[in-house]
Amino acid sequence: MGTIAANQINPSKIMQIGMGFWASKTLLTAVNMGLFTHLAKGELSGQNIKEKLGLHHRGLYDFLDTLVALGFLKRSGLKETSIYSNTEDTNLFLDKNKPSYVGGMLEMANNRLYPFWNDLEEGLKTGKPQNETKSGGAPIFEALYADDQKLREFLKAMGGIQMGNFIMLSKAFDFANYKTLCDVGGAGGYLAVQVALNNGHMNCVSYDLPPVEAVAKENIDLMGLSDRVSTKSGNFLNEDLPKADVITMGNILHDWGAEDKKKLIKKAYDALSQGGALVVIENIIDDKRRENAFGLMMSLNMIIETPEGFDFSAADFDAWAKECGFSKTSIMPLTGPSSAVIAIK
Repeated sequence: MGTIAANQINPSKIMQIGMGFWASKTLLTAVNMGLFTHLAKGELSGQNIKEKLGLHHRGLYDFLDTLVALGFLKRSGLKETSIYSNTEDTNLFLDKNKPSYVGGMLEMANNRLYPFWNDLEEGLKTGKPQNETKSGGAPIFEALYADDQKLREFLKAMGGIQMGNFIMLSKAFDFANYKTLCDVGGAGGYLAVQVALNNGHMNCVSYDLPPVEAVAKENIDLMGLSDRVSTKSGNFLNEDLPKADVITMGNILHDWGAEDKKKLIKKAYDALSQGGALVVIENIIDDKRRENAFGLMMSLNMIIETPEGFDFSAADFDAWAKECGFSKTSIMPLTGPSSAVIAIK
């Protein structure tokens, strides 16, 4: 009898995912208030945290102990005697003062995406973006480029979340037969910098819109790589791409519809030398569309954020690349749900 009971189907997974916003919002709120950054300086009592974050006593220990139960904080003592500290991963990834900080993306999730996802149903029924543009606001990139501080935060967030992929690609991809690389939509220049750092013979260009150039230049100078990494500005949708042996695009293609995707792939083909490689880093969806839930949800996020964008599989990319003239494609798994799809001219 016991075995039947043990194997009974139950609703726990349905409830866990269905109420997942409870855990999500608890973590996002802690990140947004800088809790983990405070704790990175040293452990604090519940009362210390209450004062630093300006919290009310009512929810204080429920909030902090939820973060303990979810595995984001460590604690000794109980309630009034409790002392809290970061776990290893929150200490590394959620302290604003470390270069490994990935919280910029989570701050954006808290301040922008969280309320917009409330309108997912409307997005699915209308096919229209559900972000600032819905109420007549400027599209996200326009709004960001108009505000230097916000732009810097955004570029840092994108760089932080992609850094593991950039480092892995710069070491795992065989650059031996190539000399030059152009990172299209290069943002803060992080990919170009990593490739140059880990491949002494490579000269790299980070290519993006004019407002981004100053930030990329600063990052390149900071790393002492300005002799081998340069910046170039332009609009990749209506200008030719700089010539290179390798062209990279990190989380660029998913912002656009199929026609613009093909247009960008063709521009890359035209700019590459014979035997050159187009390397596209995205949350590539598995070909059978059953496994990479993050990639699929990122595609839903593109409905919220863009007029036509969507994420894609390696098979989708292979078809577009061959249509544009590339001879063969392959896939290289990177960190977490991310991969690089590679097309050779």
